[in-house]
Amino acid sequence: MAAVLLTTGCSGTADKTEEQTPAKKDTAGASAMADMPGMGKTPDTVTLTAAQIEHGKVSWEPVTMGSASQAASVPGELTTDEDRTVRLGAPAQGRVLSVNVNPGDRVHRGDPLVVLQSTDAGAAQSDVAKAAASLSSRRAQAAYARAARDRAERLLALKAIPRQDYDRAIADDQLAQSEVQQSEAELRRARTLASQLGADTSSNGSIVLRSPQDGVILSRSAVPGAVVAPGTPLIVVTDASRLWLVVNAPEQFAGLFRTGAPLRFAVPAYPDSFSARITALGAGLDPETRTLQVRGSVDARGGLLKPGMLATVAVSGGRSTPAASLPDDAVQLIQGKPNVFIAAPDGKGGVRFTRREVEVGSRRDGRVTVLRGVAAGDVVVTAGAFAVKAQFQKAAMPKMEM
Repeated sequence: MAAVLLTTGCSGTADKTEEQTPAKKDTAGASAMADMPGMGKTPDTVTLTAAQIEHGKVSWEPVTMGSASQAASVPGELTTDEDRTVRLGAPAQGRVLSVNVNPGDRVHRGDPLVVLQSTDAGAAQSDVAKAAASLSSRRAQAAYARAARDRAERLLALKAIPRQDYDRAIADDQLAQSEVQQSEAELRRARTLASQLGADTSSNGSIVLRSPQDGVILSRSAVPGAVVAPGTPLIVVTDASRLWLVVNAPEQFAGLFRTGAPLRFAVPAYPDSFSARITALGAGLDPETRTLQVRGSVDARGGLLKPGMLATVAVSGGRSTPAASLPDDAVQLIQGKPNVFIAAPDGKGGVRFTRREVEVGSRRDGRVTVLRGVAAGDVVVTAGAFAVKAQFQKAAMPKMEM
């Protein structure tokens, strides 16, 4: 589930991304009292004497408004960069002879990874040999036909042969040349097929799968002795220098993500946060989960970050709105809703307190962002608010008749 984060600051200060924490909980006794059957409606105001204020260490101060912008903290996951990942499968049916790598091994382009024994590879190698032999024979015939044509041309000049023999020699030469071209095409086809099977460098019916790039072995499903069908996954090679950060953002946060915008995220393995940049957004919401897929590109920091790590992603944006920053204790729960207490001294040492429901945002460093319910100049209780809350709860208790 995603959590809403908001940024806030005093006037003239830059917004900061803050992590939302649960609202401050009442003590067990206070919560039980609020839910007790027979409790009356909580009054809107109570008055405390100077002694009660001093005993509860209650103090207040005027509200100073700052600004807040919407932010979100959503779960994500690091995955391989599919643009830098190659998944190798069996090119033909066969039996696995050997596997030369294990997950985590570093490989270079051209390194042998898996060797298969396949009748298809044997047939492909046989086709290459036959095509090569045919081409050699055709070339010999073409050389003889060219020599015969040259001899016929000299004899014709001496009028030693009829014109018909010379024309026949030309036709034989042209036919031999076309047969050479046909044999060359057949050899190219046979070699291409053998190369696709990985059988172009062997002659014993084996297939050698080689790494197509520098990288790391991400996974290996090939097992020596196993019989595999065409397309069976065998090895995954990835360039682990860059990863993808994949986020499924809830619909209400979809407007916070923009292609090219930065992201900050943290993983449980390290205390530091990391950066990413959004490279792609989904064309639409998933109809089942009502989420928008967001993809970012991440520098793996030399292998510090690894595929499969879970991440908590923070993103901020949207229009800034006025907000107040108050101490955590200034906001108290009454009947499950956050309230602050507005102080109005009566000039005789006592103070009348009015409770006011508020909407809170994020919490950080002992302070809470109040989005709605207070205005600049409101005098709000900032210390001892629990003592004021206790008086509201006491006032809501039914009167005991003797």
